[in-house]
Amino acid sequence: MPFDWMARELEHKQQQGYLRSRTVVEYEKDSVICIAGKHYLNFSSNDYLAMRQHEGLLQCWVEGLAQFGAGSGASPLVTGYTQAHQALESYLAEHLKREAVLLFNSGFSANQALCQALFPAGGNIVADKYMHASFIDGAQGSSGQLRRFKHNDISHLRQQLAACDTADTLIACEGIYSMDGDASPLTELASLSHQHDCWMMVDDAHGLGVLGETGLGSVQAYGLSQQQVPIVMGTFGKAIGTGGAFVAGSQLLIDYLVNNARHYIYSTAMPPAQALATLYSFEHIATADKRDTLQQNIAYFKKYAAQCGIALMPSTSPIQPVMIGNPQRAVAFSEALKQRGIWAPAIRYPSVPKGTDRIRITLNSGHTRQDITAVCDALSLAAQETSHV
Repeated sequence: MPFDWMARELEHKQQQGYLRSRTVVEYEKDSVICIAGKHYLNFSSNDYLAMRQHEGLLQCWVEGLAQFGAGSGASPLVTGYTQAHQALESYLAEHLKREAVLLFNSGFSANQALCQALFPAGGNIVADKYMHASFIDGAQGSSGQLRRFKHNDISHLRQQLAACDTADTLIACEGIYSMDGDASPLTELASLSHQHDCWMMVDDAHGLGVLGETGLGSVQAYGLSQQQVPIVMGTFGKAIGTGGAFVAGSQLLIDYLVNNARHYIYSTAMPPAQALATLYSFEHIATADKRDTLQQNIAYFKKYAAQCGIALMPSTSPIQPVMIGNPQRAVAFSEALKQRGIWAPAIRYPSVPKGTDRIRITLNSGHTRQDITAVCDALSLAAQETSHV
């Protein structure tokens, strides 16, 4: 039968402990998630600033629906580009100190569009080993030669750059890495990029909203200019609490993408109401309250986890991985947490390298001290219960 290999492939994943399935969420409120009629403290969301259910954001979205309707109605180069989109792009360009910004429907499409548009006929893409799959897939689908350097390894990056034999070279990294929660040495990377006359790109999906004086992410936190980091990509579906993404850079870059990025040209634009709500979120989190609360929660979690004997990876971000080591124990560990009212699914290969399966605790500003104490206690007990797996 055609495609009968699919059943064998799924069975193989099941045997290895890597089979995945979806979970239906019935509702969520104040960091409590309801699944199959049961309630759990949610420590798996990337809504770092608890903005998704913020009253002002929801009201802004409703007002946008009344003004523009439920969707944009067309691609951005037809009639899908509205003053709501323009206002969001202008805000980001001004506060990121970039000349221009272009909106995309997702970070996945933004990364793919960048790689394929910038490398239509050769060039070099030198990416951190832990770059997101969306970027790696985009790079592999372009005409550029993809080279990968060991995670945050400046020495290995130098070696890879020395092997590049064309002028068009892009160094790509993330501001905060989604699985380990650690940061790139952006200042060193920017300096190396300048030395080798390369462009540098930062995928700041997990830094945007969390870092920076007004929440504009890693490049704002490090004070890196457009000349130092010519390309910034960020997403709105995490700390910002809405959806979509953007690319920021020079006017020349954005004009080029408008004319050559197929993911932009041939996609219906994001709903204008979504753009309005996203702008509201940025303006709201520019004040430090939510970000201060998040940092306090991170510090409290790390302190109490240490008291409970929980070994953490070296992350100061909202992403706090607990290394397990194999998929079977990671699943059992997650189930032990679930039995104690904690929702934190196992993270397994291929999301992380084989042998580094883990529980990834993600904190947000809506978690209370009581919530954090509960998850640490549950982690400690789960570790004891699954030690034999």
